[in-house]
Amino acid sequence: MNGGPSGFHNAPVTKAFVITSALFTVFFGIQGRSSKLGLSYQDIFEKFRIWKLIMSTFAFSSTPELMFGLYLLYYFRVFERQIGSNKYSVFILFSGTVSLLLEVILLSLLKDTTANLLTSGPYGLIFASFIPFYLDIPVSTRFRVFGVNFSDKSFIYLAGVQLLLSSWKRSIFPGICGIIAGSLYRLNILGIRKAKFPEFVASFFSRLSFPSFGNSPPPAPSSNIVGTISPNTGRRAERSQPAPLPSSVEPSEEAITTLVSMGFDRNAARQALVHARNDVNAATNILLEAQSH
Repeated sequence: MNGGPSGFHNAPVTKAFVITSALFTVFFGIQGRSSKLGLSYQDIFEKFRIWKLIMSTFAFSSTPELMFGLYLLYYFRVFERQIGSNKYSVFILFSGTVSLLLEVILLSLLKDTTANLLTSGPYGLIFASFIPFYLDIPVSTRFRVFGVNFSDKSFIYLAGVQLLLSSWKRSIFPGICGIIAGSLYRLNILGIRKAKFPEFVASFFSRLSFPSFGNSPPPAPSSNIVGTISPNTGRRAERSQPAPLPSSVEPSEEAITTLVSMGFDRNAARQALVHARNDVNAATNILLEAQSH
C-alpha cells in the first residue's frame, strides 16, 4: 500500500483541511476550551449555538484525537490524488454535511441533556474515507506477528479504531455517522459522485495553502516521446483527450509512480500523463473517465 509521494504534492485540498483542523484545535486548546467543543442537545435545540456545529467539523477535543486524526487525514490524501481536487472537495462537503445532519438527528432522538454528548473533530470525513479505503485500496503486503496475520492496511485500521474509541460513545457515534455518509457517497445518492464545483473553487485551495512539502522537481523536457498504452484503458484514454502537442514533456517517474500506486496500469498512466502534460490530477481524470466508458 502506498499513498504516493510524501508530503501534500497534488493534494492541496487535503493540505488546507489538515492545516485548518490543526490551527483550530491548537487555538481552542490554548484557550482551554477544547473540552467544550462537543455537541449536546442543549447546544443545538435550546441555546442554538450554531458556531459549535461549524467548529465541531474541524477542531479535535484532545491531543491524542488530533494526532490520530491528522495522521488519517494525511494518509487519505491518496483519494484526492485519485479522483482530483475538485471531486474530493465535493466528497469533503458531502461527508461532513451528511454526518453532521445525522449527528443532529441523533441528538434529537436521544434528548440527553448531558453536556457534550458527541465529541468534536472531522469524524465525518475521516470515517467516510474508510469506505473507499476498504473497497478500493488493495493489500500489497501481508505478514504475521506472533502468529497473527496483518497487512500493510492494518496500521490504518488500527489508527481508525483508536480514534473511534478515543472518547468511547462520544466518538463512536460521530464515527458511525461518518461511515454512513461515506456509504451514501459510494452509492452515488443523487448522482453526488459526478458532481463538481466550479473550477475556481477547487483551485482556490492551491493558492490558499502554504508551500507544499515534498514537491517533485520539474520534469525534464523531451522532444521524442515514445510510448504505448494498454489495449483497453489506454485506447479509451487516448480517445477521451486530444493528441499531445509536439512540445509535450516526458512524464516524471514520481508522477507515474503516483498513478501506479492508485492501481492504474503503468503504460496507461504514462500515456495519460503525456496527454495531461504531467498534471497528475488531469491524468487521473483521463484514466477514470476511460474506465467509466
